[in-house]
Amino acid sequence: MPEYHRMTLCQKTTARMKTLLLTIFSVLCIQTALSVDPHEHSKVVCYWNSTAYERQGPAKFQLEDVRPALSLCTHLVYGYAHINPDFEVVPGSPNLDTGSGYSYYRLATQLKRSFPDLKIYLSIGGNSDPYDEEHKYLVLTETSEGRTKFINSVNRLLNDYDFDGIDLAWQFPPVRPKKQRSAIGSFWHGLKKKLGYGKFKDDKEQEHRDGFTILVRDLKTQLRPRFKSLTVTVLPHVNASVYYDARLLAPNIEAVHLFTFDQKTPEMHPKEADFPAPIYSSYGRVAEDNIDVSARYWLEHGTPGSKIVVGIPTYARTWKLTSDSQISGVPPIVTDGPGAPGPHTNEPGVLSYSEMCAKLTEHAAGRLRRVSDPSKKYGSYAYQSVNSDTGEEGIWAGYEDPDTAGNKAAYVKSKGLGGVAIVDLSLDDFRGVCTGDKYPIIRGAKYKL
Repeated sequence: MPEYHRMTLCQKTTARMKTLLLTIFSVLCIQTALSVDPHEHSKVVCYWNSTAYERQGPAKFQLEDVRPALSLCTHLVYGYAHINPDFEVVPGSPNLDTGSGYSYYRLATQLKRSFPDLKIYLSIGGNSDPYDEEHKYLVLTETSEGRTKFINSVNRLLNDYDFDGIDLAWQFPPVRPKKQRSAIGSFWHGLKKKLGYGKFKDDKEQEHRDGFTILVRDLKTQLRPRFKSLTVTVLPHVNASVYYDARLLAPNIEAVHLFTFDQKTPEMHPKEADFPAPIYSSYGRVAEDNIDVSARYWLEHGTPGSKIVVGIPTYARTWKLTSDSQISGVPPIVTDGPGAPGPHTNEPGVLSYSEMCAKLTEHAAGRLRRVSDPSKKYGSYAYQSVNSDTGEEGIWAGYEDPDTAGNKAAYVKSKGLGGVAIVDLSLDDFRGVCTGDKYPIIRGAKYKL
């Protein structure tokens, strides 16, 4: 072959190599740019529970009520989708989510037209999907067939609706509170366990943990080429050390949202009220779950701080006080089940922030005595003792307000974590009736990040 032909061939090969390398470099640059999170340590993840649409009166929460929050939120998580017995994702509220009258899946994702920097995810589970006899969230993780059916259904859903990502608020069995029992009570409890009564016990914890880890890995493999995100929500009372392999999950998720609240609720702890969402354990008590314990678990098991997002509730937990309750109101305090439902949310043991705010500011006869938290560790509470003259029952409420939300955000910032998750929009003061500002709890948290 003539020398000039060899040189021409060599030059062409070199040119092709340069073009190929330049193309690969460009793709890598684009992927790197797309993967950079501008809110690495300042995420404000806002949960929107669509079932709030079904409330009546001032508590009814609709699409137009979401918009005022979106200038404060970096992410919007729409919930909740469910899974069917065939392990496929299905709408939790079909008429609202995908029905011809509303189609909130489509309307929610269209909010990006007005808020182009907002990321909108669909959350699956969230304790909104009733457990069936097979505990489908567990059974799904046990086989590759179940996992594949689920992942394929997610792909179909993302083909139809332009969500930016998927959030897995997986319904693992919650830890049940230990009860103090007498000798007779302990005997009867043991007998019931032998006879098969009582709460569900997962005898395949390790298998379900490993299966969920594989599910996350395989789902992320499908989402990555589509530039879709994947996050995990750890629901209250789920033992993370049992069900979440943090080291193996971290590379495949953009964030883990820790719902470190509802540590005490009137349903699970009807006879004793206490701080429902403390940052740290209360002084002099046996160590209990709290924000710091949960965050440290994920940090110590290899999760980057920027991927850890701390949940902040927008509601109060309330208990009924009795004549046996302490006059001081200092928790833990003797109670008798959930407090009366609020006038708008109409759920025993729960008050939205606007309902709670009204009880702190209304006329003297009905006003609760507020006790703030100068330590910035435990949260605020308010109470009204039983009226022995009239027999009117008392109330004890542990709640979030803009100050305590700010304290939690300050904790997040001091620990180098990723941000906060507001749970949820419909229970914050979205009408601004308390101070005139809409979404005061979101504002209280955001401005401290």
